[in-house]
Amino acid sequence: MKWRGAVTAAVACGLLFGGLPAAAAPPDEVREQLERVPGLTIVGERPTEPGFRLFDLTFAQPVDHHDPASGVFQQRLTLLHRDFARPTVAYTSGYNLPQKANRSEPTQLLDGNQVSIEHRFFTPSRPEPADWGDLDIWQSATDEHRIIDSFKAAYGQKWITTGGSKGGMTAVYHRRFYPEDVDGTVAYVAPNDVDNDEDGYDEFLADVGPDPACRDALTTAQREALLRREEMLKRFGDYAAQNGFTFDRTVGDIDRALELVVSDTPFAFWQYGGVADCAGIPAKNASTDDIYAFFDKTVQFSSYTDQGLDKYVPYYYQAGTQLGWPHVTNPKLADLLHHDDLAEPRGLVPRDIPMSFEKGVMAEVDDWVRSEGSELMFVNGEYDPWNTEPFELGGGTEDSFSYVVPAGNHGADIEGLPADQKSEATAALRRWGGVEASIKVSNTELDERPLERHPF
Repeated sequence: MKWRGAVTAAVACGLLFGGLPAAAAPPDEVREQLERVPGLTIVGERPTEPGFRLFDLTFAQPVDHHDPASGVFQQRLTLLHRDFARPTVAYTSGYNLPQKANRSEPTQLLDGNQVSIEHRFFTPSRPEPADWGDLDIWQSATDEHRIIDSFKAAYGQKWITTGGSKGGMTAVYHRRFYPEDVDGTVAYVAPNDVDNDEDGYDEFLADVGPDPACRDALTTAQREALLRREEMLKRFGDYAAQNGFTFDRTVGDIDRALELVVSDTPFAFWQYGGVADCAGIPAKNASTDDIYAFFDKTVQFSSYTDQGLDKYVPYYYQAGTQLGWPHVTNPKLADLLHHDDLAEPRGLVPRDIPMSFEKGVMAEVDDWVRSEGSELMFVNGEYDPWNTEPFELGGGTEDSFSYVVPAGNHGADIEGLPADQKSEATAALRRWGGVEASIKVSNTELDERPLERHPF
């Protein structure tokens, strides 16, 4: 037994039969640094582009930051590591983590690291059991604050926050509550519903785009779909049955779901498409199959099934409690609609989740942007309906910028700006990020940023 133990020890040391000592594995500095971050768990590492490392992580967050003893939940993150000597971008979509890891535009322009954050209450980053009263903009901002503060021990260079749509809003809310956390914020296509009772969406949609004929064609297609209600319901019902889709938990029935799809079409058309898509709008005499296919492509019939709404319940809850929502009245469809107030968030959230709207929350954020905000950049699209209510700079805003991409939609970015504005925006971002103004950045597959479809 003693001899066996000696052999085992010798083999372990690489000494038996004249062998040389085994080379020790080189230290993994990235993992070592991450393992020192309190509350952080390394779930795994995925292959990615040369020069980067991609980690799946979770971060332990208090369920209620007002009461740290209330318990914790695990918030999903990913880290795209570039170099500890580079700046770091904190990105959130405001929803789930993107299915495919990629570099946000600020991360690319800074050639930096990126921490991507899943918004609280988007599964699986949801406490169980869930108290929906813990889903508000301060709780989310404090999630982001704790993550950034914890990561700074390892990533000690400049920090930028960013996101698009609800993610851009989330980035602004974080800055409002924790203005010193980072060195700059780039918010893309982020609406700012200062007063939920005063919306201009009807007026925007009545005049969007350069060609009235395109807007008229959309209205014609909508009316034709409602005039062919029974045929459309038959196709929608068959599709729902084939896929096991239901309607009883949220919208109530398939007829209401059909009207939601049809009513949403102009908004979604300009949000995700544009002038180039006008030629694809079906004519009045098009087949019902073609009309159905157009609405499915533009809005997606699955969006208003229980299953399609389920993953977005946290958004609709936030819209109906703090963020506000767009009021679109569809006056040109009034004689064909059977249901009122379809798109109000209360009708898109299961009834067992209590909701009440808290007025004044967005106005307070708007006031901060105008009077105290600094190092903020807003990028919007000219034809994006969410540009109806953009964030606006004020007399007290410092070192900040606001841009509109000509003819841009909900995918508007710095790259799409006119050359002089693109140069100005890029220079400001790089100044905030502490990198050389003339840095050269190579494109990789990580820079493919598909326009993800969200309600917002």
